[in-house]
This record gives sequence, structure tokens and C-alpha cells, in this order.
Amino acid sequence: MEITEVRVFLRKDETEKVKAYITVTFDNAFVVRDLKILDGKNGLFVAMPSRRMRVGCPKCNHKNNLHSRFCGHCGGPLDPINEESIDRKEEHKDIAHPITTEMRNYIQDKVIEAYKQKVKEEGIPA
Repeated sequence: MEITEVRVFLRKDETEKVKAYITVTFDNAFVVRDLKILDGKNGLFVAMPSRRMRVGCPKCNHKNNLHSRFCGHCGGPLDPINEESIDRKEEHKDIAHPITTEMRNYIQDKVIEAYKQKVKEEGIPA
């Protein structure tokens, strides 16, 4: 599987952790959107597309954000969650992600290379 296109959408606010949103095309046949380039403690890295975890309302079964105290649909109280039992990493789950380290490194290298090229083209300080 080869990456045939990487589209980079730079964020204009340089103070944010998210530096860009990325769309990657594989073999001119499959697209993955909403990868992010983040500026972390150890430099730039690629975050896979993810979604926030939700919890169902016991009254109406509407899906609410994990930390909500009341249902956004019916207003009923939600069962309290033990904040200490939820790791921050568990608040979001990847929608798509590489299974092997080799594929993760391949994607990350290609995406960061495209990001650096786009930054250079735009004349934005890295």
C-alpha cells in the first residue's frame, strides 16, 4: 500500500498544538481524512482521526459526551462517572489507525514531510 497523495491544511493560529489537518490518499483508491499534526513534548507527531467517546442517557438513550452531567436531549441526569478511572487517552478512540509500527512510521514520515514542504511554500516559520 502506497501513499499517493497528502493534502495539508495548515492552521493559521501558530500558538495551538494542532498545526495542520491532513488528508491521505492510498493507492489512488482510499482516502483517510482528519489526521492531525500536533506539536508535542518531543516535537511533531501525527494523530490518527478519532472521535470522542459518548455515554447513553438512561432515560432517552441519547448519546452524550463522556463528562456530561445532564442529557443534552431530555435534560435528565446522567450516571456520574468516576473521573479518576478514565484515562485521558480513553476519552477519544481512533477511527482508523495503522496496525504495524512500520506502517505508522511510513505514514508519519510522509505526512510530516508534506507538512514541512507546505510550511516552506507558505513561508511560515516552523
